[in-house]
Amino acid sequence: MNSAKYFLITVDVEDWFQVENFKRWIPFSTWDNRELRVEQNVHSLLDLLDSIKFPSEKFDSTNAINASSITKVHNTNNATNPIKVTHENNLNNAASSSVHATFFVLGWIAEKLPHLVQEISTRGHEVASHGCNHELPAKMSREDLYQDLSKSKKKLEDITGNPVFGFRSPSFSINDYILKTIQNNDFLYDSSYNSFRLHGRYGKISLNGSDGKGIAHIISNNFYELPISNLSLSAFGTLNHLNLFRHLNLPWGGGSYFRLIPFPIFKIGVESILRKDAAYLYYLHPWEIDHEQPRLKEASFSYKFRQYTNLAKTYPRLKNLIESHRHCRFITCSQYLDEII
Repeated sequence: MNSAKYFLITVDVEDWFQVENFKRWIPFSTWDNRELRVEQNVHSLLDLLDSIKFPSEKFDSTNAINASSITKVHNTNNATNPIKVTHENNLNNAASSSVHATFFVLGWIAEKLPHLVQEISTRGHEVASHGCNHELPAKMSREDLYQDLSKSKKKLEDITGNPVFGFRSPSFSINDYILKTIQNNDFLYDSSYNSFRLHGRYGKISLNGSDGKGIAHIISNNFYELPISNLSLSAFGTLNHLNLFRHLNLPWGGGSYFRLIPFPIFKIGVESILRKDAAYLYYLHPWEIDHEQPRLKEASFSYKFRQYTNLAKTYPRLKNLIESHRHCRFITCSQYLDEII
């Protein structure tokens, strides 16, 4: 891999009423009756990404990702011979737009707003899967999980006409069996592993001893894990003698932590991750830029605090974060894998 630094923006495309913390008060049966705000929020994000254009010397559109299609050889478990698939990245506007992102789209959203999914793809971004109805894979039966992965993948591919290579589990609910099932559904990569250990729903997978390329972990031939970027306290040498802190990771990948951690401190942490890994993987949800979203009064104080704090600051902070990292290349997850494998 070259000496470039990579910034991977990922968006979990779900609406305000689909978050895991609110399931107790907003059951799936009521979703059709809720105000749908995801479309306007995704368009705001798309417009933001389109508006940021770096000088040509900072972003060479002819370098590696300029091809309008990227061809991969990808093995499936049910085929003796590799299947060659072509990923249409729709990078026709790469020369004018410097920022490309990966959108993990919920199948329920794709059913309601297929034109929005197509718009994401048409504007040069990667469409990946976030499952169907935001169910936690760890709580699903094996058959239901397989069907959920297969159905969501096919729905997105039917809309865009392009292969879907990536999956992200709702609430980062992942384990080794789930990871194997994702691979068996012919995905190229998963991006569900969050190493922050103090969150009850975040899963854990076996990465010990696995080879890595960049920030990607090689799970098996033609299948990779792209974990959320967190800040390891082992990077601070003064703490290495304290076993309590040495292996602790701070949540630095985005989400509510991006809104709660003071922005100057957050930027320092991102720079530390980039120096160490030469890549940073960030995530957010469209509702996180929507300070006018409906408020759920019934939820606990802690859930409301995490959901609603600093929503009005997310958009300008994101813009600032991108513009202050002009030295990085903003590419999609599949493009990143294309470059390092």
